[in-house]
Amino acid sequence: MKPHVSAIDALAFREAMSHFAAAVNLVTTDGPAGRRGVTVTSVCAVSDTPATILVCLNRSSPANQLFERNGVFAVNVLADRSEEVARVFAGEGKLDAEARFAAARWLRLETGAPVLADALVGFDCRLLEARTVATHQVMIGEVVGLAEPQAGGSLLYRARNYHAL
Repeated sequence: MKPHVSAIDALAFREAMSHFAAAVNLVTTDGPAGRRGVTVTSVCAVSDTPATILVCLNRSSPANQLFERNGVFAVNVLADRSEEVARVFAGEGKLDAEARFAAARWLRLETGAPVLADALVGFDCRLLEARTVATHQVMIGEVVGLAEPQAGGSLLYRARNYHAL
């Protein structure tokens, strides 16, 4: 017996997913291909041995190719006080990369990918694998460095709005 497959309308799916509360992260890269940062909620741990993270980036932005070309990225978990930074890197204000990065303070760990000084925690990663799945690029990275965790609440995104936890 074949499983029942139904086509789900993209708008209905996005509306349903808007009820999914998720941590807000800033994913950054820097290297020969250039510097890029983007606000994302599609981040999760894959394994702790070795420490591995998965990130999904929308392929509609050609600038997101910089992550794969540089081969490194950092996942910065945003604190509840970081809504403005989240909005800037989500594209509000239409700032270029230099202006976006000027809006915050940065550290460098092992790979050279920018780590947000005010992040709750930063994961510095080397890209292990990148795979295209539908509209997104799924990147898997080995964590090679950690910024020291900081105290504070988390920034969440739900119902198309930011919320402090």
